[in-house]
Amino acid sequence: MDVFEAIKSRRSVRAYTNQPVSDSEVEKLIDTARWAPSAGNIQPWEFIVVRDQEIKKRLSEAALNQTFIEEAPVVIVVCANVVLSGQGYGSRGANLYCLQDTAAATQNMLLAAQAIGLATCWVGAFNEEEARKVLNIPSGIRPVAMIPVGHPNEKPIARSRRRLSEIVHHETFGGSSE
Repeated sequence: MDVFEAIKSRRSVRAYTNQPVSDSEVEKLIDTARWAPSAGNIQPWEFIVVRDQEIKKRLSEAALNQTFIEEAPVVIVVCANVVLSGQGYGSRGANLYCLQDTAAATQNMLLAAQAIGLATCWVGAFNEEEARKVLNIPSGIRPVAMIPVGHPNEKPIARSRRRLSEIVHHETFGGSSE
């Protein structure tokens, strides 16, 4: 599957089969994540792979009771090393760059999953402190996203997108897109 097809066919899937996700598939996803760009090539990401049912249940509770999280065979929690980014770029690194960097890594993972036939959902709605406690995350590391991974048990339809003419500005904000 080429990158354009992966981008346009990827969907947020919230229903998974019982088919397991192999360690090699998880490793492939994380390997693609680490190839994402990062400010100053700091690579401030950390990944927690969760297969334990009780931990997944507690994560789903921390994620505002989004129970589909615990139904996925694997949940990959993407974390930002705030300290590492801050050392390189001060407060802008700690407050912004590490989030941009982990977002790029997360998107790589989602597209790689799509390309190999796995389903994912980018979950950002969760109580960060609860997730931190569940996963024993130390200070200086911030959980940014939970990514349930599995084989799809649904095929969501494509949702509409804004037209290019609505989102493209030339030279200045509000500049004509024509």
